[in-house]
Amino acid sequence: MQRQTSQRLAIEAAFRSASRPLAPQEILQTARGHVPSLNLATVYRTLKRMLADGVIQPVDLPGEPARYELQAAAGQHHHHFRCRRCDSVFDLQGCVAGLRRLLPEGFRMTGHDIVLYGSCAACSAQAGPEFNT
Repeated sequence: MQRQTSQRLAIEAAFRSASRPLAPQEILQTARGHVPSLNLATVYRTLKRMLADGVIQPVDLPGEPARYELQAAAGQHHHHFRCRRCDSVFDLQGCVAGLRRLLPEGFRMTGHDIVLYGSCAACSAQAGPEFNT
């Protein structure tokens, strides 16, 4: 169990306030509201400790650096949506049924990840009805 530094508390608060997976840079921006002197190296060190403690888990998107989410948020199987305009990632609740039917005969599925792409509600509203992804 790690001691609760002001930096770690600020980083944990960033996760709770966002309620979605965050990139290290997003964590830094949000946590600096509580600890203005926070730097990216401290964010990475703290993330490493939080991973080891089981507090957070990585969210891996193809071709992108990992983002992280609180373990409690990741408790149930879920997927993610990435906004192509603002680069934010959001949790999607639930899962597509029937994926095993897609497997060729004799194949065994041990897991899966689904990432949907498009524009989030805020970006869609800014772009107006003519925006089409």
